Amino acid sequence: MTPETYLAAFFILLIAYLIRGITGFGSGLIAIPLLAHFLPLTFVVPLVLVLDFTASIVISRHMHLQVRWEEIRFLLPTSIAGVLLGTFLLVSLPREPLLVGLGLFVIFFGLRYVFNIHSEKPISRWWAVPTGLSGGMIGAMFGTGGPPYVVYLSHRLHDKTQLRGTLSGLFMLDGALRVITFLFFGLLLQDDMFISLLIALPLMGLGLYLGNKIHLGITHRQQLAIIGGLLLISGGSLLWKALV
Repeated sequence: MTPETYLAAFFILLIAYLIRGITGFGSGLIAIPLLAHFLPLTFVVPLVLVLDFTASIVISRHMHLQVRWEEIRFLLPTSIAGVLLGTFLLVSLPREPLLVGLGLFVIFFGLRYVFNIHSEKPISRWWAVPTGLSGGMIGAMFGTGGPPYVVYLSHRLHDKTQLRGTLSGLFMLDGALRVITFLFFGLLLQDDMFISLLIALPLMGLGLYLGNKIHLGITHRQQLAIIGGLLLISGGSLLWKALV
């Protein structure tokens, strides 16, 4: 890697975790596609996974009273079932139509958040069943299961700090399962992985710190607009994967 490449990677990680500090999610949506332009995806994904897992622990510990664990408990059983279903679909169905459908779904909800046309009324907890199934299934198939969880929890929690804390608690548990899996398959034991993590962790910490400062100064409506923008980016990237 050239000095310019290192500088680009530092900037990407800083911006990614600045966004994570503001909203509680979105770091992978930003970091993975951009870093994959000059690093192997098999290296980028486990690197960002460990950083995301660490960020979730930091945010959840810092805001443990703001994590709504009862919401997470309703999501976990169907999320596990969704992972199993997604693994089966991954080897038996064509990916392109599924990516297009998911991308359009995510873009639809992103536009609702950006233009503030979603309902403020909390939705039923029974929506945790399809949310967990779709989040786990999408995560297993495409590695981006966050949007269904964000859509569901943002309709359940109208306190911006509780929303950020609960998302981080959910992603912490999800990340722990993924870390174990990646260790089993040796993806976290690659050359230069340890030194890369040592370099990246301070950038992650700085991004979270700056993002938290911004989070404290914005309204719930502004946070939803940021989340809507991230959903649009996520949905667009899925369509790009499917059509290019």
